[in-house]
Amino acid sequence: MIARNCIHMRGMVRGVGFRPFVHRLASRLELSGWVRNHPGHVHIEVQGMPQALEVFVQALRAEAPRQARIESVQIDPIPVLSDESATFRIDEGEDSGPATPRFSADLAPCPACLAEMFDPEDRRYLDPFITCAECGPRWTIALAAPYDRRFTVRDEFPPCAACRAESEDPRGRRFHAGPISCPRCGPSLRFDGPEPGPFDPIASLWTALDAGQIGAIKGPGGYHLVCDADRDHAVQELRRRKASDQKPLAVMVASLERARRWCEISPQEAALLESPRRPIVLLRLRPHASPSSGIGQGSPDLGVMLPSSPLHHLIFANRTQRAIVMTSGNLSDQPMAFDDNDARARLAGMADFVLAHDRPIRVRCDDSVTRVAAGSELIVRRARGHVPEPIRLPRDGDSSILALGGQQNVTIGLTRDRLAYLSHDLGDLGESANFQAFEKSVEHFERLFAFSPQVIVHDMHPDYASSAFAHRRGGRLLRVQHHHAHVASGMADNGLDELVIGVALDGSGYGTDGTIWGGEFLVADTSGFHRAAHLRAVPMPGGDRCVREPWRMAFSHLGDAELPPDLLRGRVSDADLALVAAAMPPKVSTPRTSSAGRLFDAVAVLAGLPPCVRVEGRASIELEWRSACERPDGEYPFRIEEGVPLTIDTRPLIAAVARDAVQGVSPGRIGRRFHSTLVALIAEVCGRIRATTGLDAVVLSGGVFLNVLLLEETLERLGRDGFRVYRHRQVPPNDGGLSLGQLAIASAWASRHLTESPERGGADGSGQPRPGRKD
Repeated sequence: MIARNCIHMRGMVRGVGFRPFVHRLASRLELSGWVRNHPGHVHIEVQGMPQALEVFVQALRAEAPRQARIESVQIDPIPVLSDESATFRIDEGEDSGPATPRFSADLAPCPACLAEMFDPEDRRYLDPFITCAECGPRWTIALAAPYDRRFTVRDEFPPCAACRAESEDPRGRRFHAGPISCPRCGPSLRFDGPEPGPFDPIASLWTALDAGQIGAIKGPGGYHLVCDADRDHAVQELRRRKASDQKPLAVMVASLERARRWCEISPQEAALLESPRRPIVLLRLRPHASPSSGIGQGSPDLGVMLPSSPLHHLIFANRTQRAIVMTSGNLSDQPMAFDDNDARARLAGMADFVLAHDRPIRVRCDDSVTRVAAGSELIVRRARGHVPEPIRLPRDGDSSILALGGQQNVTIGLTRDRLAYLSHDLGDLGESANFQAFEKSVEHFERLFAFSPQVIVHDMHPDYASSAFAHRRGGRLLRVQHHHAHVASGMADNGLDELVIGVALDGSGYGTDGTIWGGEFLVADTSGFHRAAHLRAVPMPGGDRCVREPWRMAFSHLGDAELPPDLLRGRVSDADLALVAAAMPPKVSTPRTSSAGRLFDAVAVLAGLPPCVRVEGRASIELEWRSACERPDGEYPFRIEEGVPLTIDTRPLIAAVARDAVQGVSPGRIGRRFHSTLVALIAEVCGRIRATTGLDAVVLSGGVFLNVLLLEETLERLGRDGFRVYRHRQVPPNDGGLSLGQLAIASAWASRHLTESPERGGADGSGQPRPGRKD
């Protein structure tokens, strides 16, 4: 008996080869009907034997194109059409109705394209721009919506007759694949260097690398600076030119087998490396592994990536055992170069040669960085391969909201149809070039998504560049406390809509009491929060100078514990110590902070690590590296002072660290005890909050939870204590995930208050829930 179903599939199902996939599947199962695009989803009507229809529905999920994201499938039986053709067709018409434009992320070449690229008989043999409907650039070449060739940079390259025929053939995987081309009609590769080399641009690249030169390669989302990873001199010279002498560098290798020469790789890590997203994956170095010492700068981990574009595959085709340093094409802390003219100007003194092409990049998008922690992925930087894939918010809402993030690791975000769309990491807005990129990103997002915000949400800090931008922009503004946004980000990341205990540990965030928070325990949901506990606040001498001079926080914590600064003498000049002493309260009004990140810095310096750093958090990161090599070795004491909120007294901890340091205990062992202490502290405070509130859900957020040792042991301890523990999975726990939390809070606020007249000026008027109030 014949049956007929109407199927609506929602999610990332447009611009990913979904209709050709449906056509091939239905034809294979001898089903009739049609498939057409609808704004926001794909609409299918399919007719045939019930058993075949059942197989069809199952295969829609199981065999979908690899970049498709199916969020929902609605199946409704409808009357059979007796006069329908026996074939299945792709309907070129499109159902009417408004919907949010959807764009796919850039993805690495699929196996089918790679097979063609290395087939001497194929017309795309050795084509560095080969792509199909299931792989290749999407987001970085989009000019406007809907996603179609005429609205991408590929419109500059008219297709030849053969490519046009492929794009019109519903049986092939290039049907309606906007970016397709071939060597006859597509972009061209070029090599620019100081000396003429072989005609082959790839051969010229290797000639230059073998000579120890530094180069620039135009990748999917921008330019990378490159050098031979096995040449110490080249690596150090790249660092000098880039002005980045403390950040670890990433390397690109041809295969998992080559990566295993240097690194230990688990099955989960292998899956991340080989995924279509092609992120940089942080892997543990093998004992006695021998990459250039200048790559990791002392890190026990190495950032490794596999080829992410056809060009990268061609580079390694005959050099499978080589490794190339692959780092963003920029000066340290500035945006990655992606425009050809800008790249020529900015990279002129940094690159000896350039391997580029004439396909424009419309949107800058750096490499994503990730790792495995506690058996699952922990994203460090969400960019190429992820952006702009949406994240579903926990609550329904139809408000149009723009979120501006914070000040560092900034991402912007917007909401449409209960979905959050986040940008790639835009860096530190204190750098003027980054702020200009931030402004352009806001403009580009609004244009691509046909978006006009009803609400703009920003951080509470009055001096953040993003906050100033919001006020210049005007309209209905909502300010959100930094750590409330962190906790809400963790909730949205896990689809939570309930009251939770939020543990937000980071470097800094403006508090509702005017101090700098950063070691926070909140009772929160997306509607409001109250501060249940926090680390004891101490002076922050010199304000933001403490970030690059962590000895200042060591001085402050010693003074708070009524200890002399003897551990700093000989490592910090007497003049600087005297200057800071003169600037401490009550002599001078100095900002106070409860920051967990600054506590980490203080302990690192007291343990014997360098008193000054050139990269924020370097002291804390190095303390983690040292600690990870040690076995558990006890805990330091701490006290919890009763009150509302609870205060975690760190003075006993600091005194014990100082005693260990004086007695010559190694930095690694001190650090290991400190990590164990933080885990015990988190568990005890969460236990006390549960005793008074009955809550058992804990959300871990904030940049400190990029520390894998701390994260894994906290998860294990809280789980053992009977808590439901949630950590980040789709966005980073640092400020790169802040805009997601802002969107979740603003969406909840808008559902209650958007019909009210806007108020301006006060905290409540701009939408900030009063501490302790849930409405």
